[in-house]
Amino acid sequence: MGINAHAKVLKLEPVTLSKTMSAPTLQLEKVTRTFQQGEQEISVLKQVSLIIQPGEIVALVGASGAGKTTLLQVAGLLELPTAGSIRMSDHVCEQLDDNARTLLRRQYIGFVYQFHHLLPEFSALENVMLPQLIAGASKAAAKLEAEAFLERMGLSHRLSHRPKKLSGGEQQRVAIARALVNKPRILLADEPTGNLDDETAQTVFEEMLTLVRNTGLSALIATHNLELAQKMDRTVKLQGGVLSDL
Repeated sequence: MGINAHAKVLKLEPVTLSKTMSAPTLQLEKVTRTFQQGEQEISVLKQVSLIIQPGEIVALVGASGAGKTTLLQVAGLLELPTAGSIRMSDHVCEQLDDNARTLLRRQYIGFVYQFHHLLPEFSALENVMLPQLIAGASKAAAKLEAEAFLERMGLSHRLSHRPKKLSGGEQQRVAIARALVNKPRILLADEPTGNLDDETAQTVFEEMLTLVRNTGLSALIATHNLELAQKMDRTVKLQGGVLSDL
């Protein structure tokens, strides 16, 4: 299946969304997320409040199982909160319908996960072109932008390689370029270097942080690595479902 076929499958009807650039990039207010396990209700997030300003990079730390991934999924509109409010710019996100939330994610949010989730049948270049094509860019424009972002990640010599021909660090660099190529307002990253060895993790993280700062994005980055967390603007900790400054 070609790259254009994938783009057509994922194409959505347009939804008009306004933007207020002076508002916080992300604001969570008393967000609670509970899950039902048999007859027991488990609270993963307990009245979590967080404000991320434009251009601010925030580290999210906490033990494994603390709920960092759930927090990122709720912040990224992949899950609805059980209670509480999520605002991005002037949008009250929990009041949007599915189409509007999907469009807001596509225009506003970049995601990077611990595992790269690249499409194996596509080259590095095509993987970074795809989100642009979904957003309506021409193939020529998407190619130029993808080449530029991959070059900034040090991958100009690997454009035609498919994921299985790339190292772990290279795969994650492609995933970062893919997340940022549509110039979102905020990057949400879940242990983005967790699958890499220490030396590669340090290098890839530095490259990601540089790219985020140079593009003026906000970011919420979950990490176990306190040394990496110290390179960000501030750190918040999730423990027992409660978020606090560190």
